[in-house]
Amino acid sequence: MFKDFKTFIAQGNVMDLAVGVIIGAAFGKIVDSVVNDLIMPFVGIAFQADFNNLYVPLFRSDKLVAGMPLEEVKKLGPVFAWGSFVTVVINFLILAFIVFMLVRLVNRVVQKKAAEPAPPSNQEILLGEIRDLLKHKP
Repeated sequence: MFKDFKTFIAQGNVMDLAVGVIIGAAFGKIVDSVVNDLIMPFVGIAFQADFNNLYVPLFRSDKLVAGMPLEEVKKLGPVFAWGSFVTVVINFLILAFIVFMLVRLVNRVVQKKAAEPAPPSNQEILLGEIRDLLKHKP
C-alpha cells in the first residue's frame, strides 16, 4: 500500500495540483489585500462608511449603539453583515477576472505554438530523401 501511495504522489498531476493549491492560497491573500486595502477604501468614501461595518442587527438590545463595530455587534446577537458580503463578492469578481486573463493569455500562447509547423523528424527527412532518390532512378 505504501508503494502505491508513493507512486500516486510521484505522479506529475498530484504535484501540479499541490503547487496550484499553494500558489492559489497565496494569490487569494494578495487579492484580499488589493480589495480590502486598495479598493474598499474608495468604496467606503463613496458610501461615507467603513464598508466592512455595514450591517443590520437582527435582534434588539439595550447594549446596541449606533456605529458599533461589526465584531462587537456579532457578540450580542445575529447580524445581517451585508457590507462584508459585498466585500467578498468584489474579491471573487477580481479573482475571477484575473484568472480569466491568465487563461486567456495561456490560450493565446498555446494557439501560437499550435500554429507553428513542427520541424520534420529524422524519419520524415529520410523518407523524403528515399522518395527523391526513387524519383530520379531510371
